[in-house]
Amino acid sequence: MLTIWGRLNSHNVKKVVWLADEIGLGYMRHDVGGKFGMDAAYLALNPNALIPTIEDEGLVLWESNAILRYLAARYAPHLWPQDLKLRAAADKWMDWQFAFADAQRDVFLMLVRQPEHLHDPAVIARGAEATGRLMAVLEVLLAQQPWITGDSFGIADIPMGTYAHTWFTLAMPRPDYPHLRAWYDRLVTRPGYAKNVMIPLT
Repeated sequence: MLTIWGRLNSHNVKKVVWLADEIGLGYMRHDVGGKFGMDAAYLALNPNALIPTIEDEGLVLWESNAILRYLAARYAPHLWPQDLKLRAAADKWMDWQFAFADAQRDVFLMLVRQPEHLHDPAVIARGAEATGRLMAVLEVLLAQQPWITGDSFGIADIPMGTYAHTWFTLAMPRPDYPHLRAWYDRLVTRPGYAKNVMIPLT
């Protein structure tokens, strides 16, 4: 059985458990990181002291998007385009997600993990502007196709799908992007998304 280490309020852990549930893959998850800490046994698996990490039949793997690619390739190849050009396009958007995570990090930490009296309007404004500018790029893509992966839901929708819920939930101004909103509305109907991503931000 697949083993996943990582607390569920981590965006990167949400990605992995969402995919596992999406494809009906059985797994056991252990809370690690944040208030749960990391013991020596975990650090021996992942010396970067980050989450998530998985173990699958002897393979220990870290880096969330690498985990997604591995699980899709092994258990759900229909989610990862077999055509190399389409696969490269999906990979591009998976890697692009890290730029969005950087843009959203400070405003997320402030609005979710800091008390209200420490909220800095300047930090919130910068985060809103930076994430809104990047979402404009995604809006252009989603005006041309229904899913980030292409004509059907796939692996590239998972990383940004995870961050999109936070973007739509944070108490900050955001532009109205109709194609982005329609994509998000399609995501929320997926049981694995509702179970693992649409949980209170903590």
